Amino acid sequence: PPIGLQLSRTARVVTNAFERAMAQAGGSASAWQVLVLVRAGQWGTQAEMAEAMGITGATLTHHLNALEDQGVVRRWREASNRRVQQVALTEAGEELFDRLRDVAVRHDERLRSTLSDREAEQLGRLLEKVRVGVGS
Repeated sequence: PPIGLQLSRTARVVTNAFERAMAQAGGSASAWQVLVLVRAGQWGTQAEMAEAMGITGATLTHHLNALEDQGVVRRWREASNRRVQQVALTEAGEELFDRLRDVAVRHDERLRSTLSDREAEQLGRLLEKVRVGVGS
């Protein structure tokens, strides 16, 4: 079968398994991505966070609103620069981050369980090569 079809099928199976595991832990893959970026603290603006996730600013705002409503993140604007909104994890957000990190680690271990270390490295290189090739 064409490589694109194989990638698409594999991505769907892997993504669905990850989403199920995240949901059982009280989260989602998108929430996990947001929590990782917020916790890293390296993204100065929401626009930069959205770009890092590959989503629109409006979609990120939707995710942040939901996480804020759940008490997982808090947002505020600095008095010195009202245009930039800051985002941080709350205590509940730190707890959710830890729980979802455990799920993500177990998921990655499961994905790697049928591969040798060498095969996992090779797969990573090949996927990156395909991604870059398609993106250019």
